[in-house]
Amino acid sequence: MLEKTTRVNFLFDFYQSLLTDKQRIYMELYYLDDLSLGEIAEEYHVSRQAVYDNVRRTEAMLEDYEAKLMLFEKFKQRTEVIDRLEQHLSDGQALTAEAASLLRQIQEHD
Repeated sequence: MLEKTTRVNFLFDFYQSLLTDKQRIYMELYYLDDLSLGEIAEEYHVSRQAVYDNVRRTEAMLEDYEAKLMLFEKFKQRTEVIDRLEQHLSDGQALTAEAASLLRQIQEHD
């Protein structure tokens, strides 16, 4: 569950500008502020089922955006390359062919 929540939070960070105001608000309240479906429903005078449906549809939209644009996947790849490069350089090694290759990989992902 935590893994799913983390993924949805990242996808939300990348794609929230593509959502409607209502979708954005419900997702912020549910995932970022950790409100329950019932609490959100009460605050907005709608049924719990309406909030649930909206959140699930929005999650599916975020996954669809990611499948098409792959911003999160590219972010993960860049982060991995940067981590490897930092580890390589923290070992006190000079800029070797491996480090140069990692730098090229970063540039390719941007």
